[in-house]
Amino acid sequence: MTIGHFRNSGIRVAICVLAIAAVLALAGAQAQPQEEADAQAVTSSVQGHVRDSNGQPVANAAVFLQPATSTATTPETRTAHTDSAGAFRFLGLCAGAYAVRAEVKRSGSATTLVNLTADETRTIDLVIDLRSQLAESSASRNAPSSQPQSSSAATATPPEFFDEPKFTVAGVTQATNSGGHGSDTVLRNSEALVKATVSLGEEGKESAANHHTIKDAGTGEAATKNSIETDRLLQERAGIEARLLGEDNVREDQVRGDRNRSDNIPDGATRQKQSQLHHQLGQVAEKLGDPLQAVCEYQRAAELEPSEANLFDWASELLTHRALEPATEVFAKGNRLYPQSVRMLIGLGVSWYARGAYDRAAECLGSASDLAPEDPTPYIFMGKMQSAETVPSQATLERLARFQRLKPDNALANYYYAVSLWKWKQSQGTLDDADSAQVAVLLNRAVELDPKLGAAQLRLGILYSQRGDYTHAILAYQKAIEVSPELEETHYRLARAYKRTGDEVRAQKELQLHEQLAKQAKERAKRERTGVQEFVVTLRDR
Repeated sequence: MTIGHFRNSGIRVAICVLAIAAVLALAGAQAQPQEEADAQAVTSSVQGHVRDSNGQPVANAAVFLQPATSTATTPETRTAHTDSAGAFRFLGLCAGAYAVRAEVKRSGSATTLVNLTADETRTIDLVIDLRSQLAESSASRNAPSSQPQSSSAATATPPEFFDEPKFTVAGVTQATNSGGHGSDTVLRNSEALVKATVSLGEEGKESAANHHTIKDAGTGEAATKNSIETDRLLQERAGIEARLLGEDNVREDQVRGDRNRSDNIPDGATRQKQSQLHHQLGQVAEKLGDPLQAVCEYQRAAELEPSEANLFDWASELLTHRALEPATEVFAKGNRLYPQSVRMLIGLGVSWYARGAYDRAAECLGSASDLAPEDPTPYIFMGKMQSAETVPSQATLERLARFQRLKPDNALANYYYAVSLWKWKQSQGTLDDADSAQVAVLLNRAVELDPKLGAAQLRLGILYSQRGDYTHAILAYQKAIEVSPELEETHYRLARAYKRTGDEVRAQKELQLHEQLAKQAKERAKRERTGVQEFVVTLRDR
């Protein structure tokens, strides 16, 4: 082998080494910006404590942190265990929504949602009830259930254990619209029922269902007002958070201090105060246009104090943002814990109705009316539901008949019973002259009690039209339009009545008005619908 051969081999080796070095340098240069970006993205953290219902630290509890939505930049589920002081900590997190769950095997668990921003350290407190649930089950079985229990009375003695929900609210998305005339009619009726359900919440509670959140600054005077209101709400939120931090500090002192001192705040009182503050934060977040944060706060309030009011407001928030299955779950839980709560049954019924389960909805509303026969609220919800259905159930008919019997001077009692009786008889093929006469008496009574009840006038017009009495039908339709001009169906019915009498000109005019009002109503409903964001929900294994 010659010297030149060795020389050539050495040159080739050198060239290879230089090429490899260049490739490595280039890869490092390309990776460095990404590494720097990743380092900047994972600057948040979550820390806190796990305690039992008495405020004592829970050592060696498993704490799981999981991103609410999986992306390329979010880590997989992370696990930590609490130390002897019940403390845990997760570092190096991206901004985003996370579910944090603490668990003690065969004893209990607690979950909360956290929304992290960049460079934020969030401190949370998870409470696990380590006591046996058998005592609670025994107490609930032995508790008297024959006497009705008001919502306020139920709230006074809430249960001290709330099991983990089977869902996670992962985010929000733009509301969708249902196609088709029939489906749109049912959807609009469902949305009206949701608003009515939210109004059953505690006085002063606002949500996206009945107020406009602050989203855009706009221009001019409106922008100034929005800016002032936003600043006020931000200050209010800061004040509540400061008070909440103060409650956390009180709790820390309570854990470290002498629990036999008389000036120590009982843990139950501390939890109640924290629950109230989280609830207030939920209200402020909703007004600021942050429903995701709002529902997290309502959930946390219910976990700290699963009172009837907290559960109802949490479920109402889910229902408002069309998280229908989770809303049903929370309403059902509230119904099990507070079986004498009328509004909880109403909320459960509305959530089933929104999901298309009309029979279940009717059962819930019927049970609510049975709990409080003198309360008109369940009957009114029942009447609104059956007005949009093809045929009411016999049970609904019987309950609305009771409503009219108990409240003969209530216009809606007469109206809803008339509509229910009419539809039921027609569905059975047994509607005769006597039934029609009874329906007419009920509708006329409703109009007499409330002359502005245009829906009753509309039904009277339909009844007269079925009899072939178009003169009285036209008068009834005209009266309905006078007192309730927003009822687009009335113009359509009036157009048909005019056509029957040969008045084509007026018939065509009413048809045009009907199409115009129907279009306006559909556009208005669409605007309102798109103004309410829908929750994106992740369901867990059952």
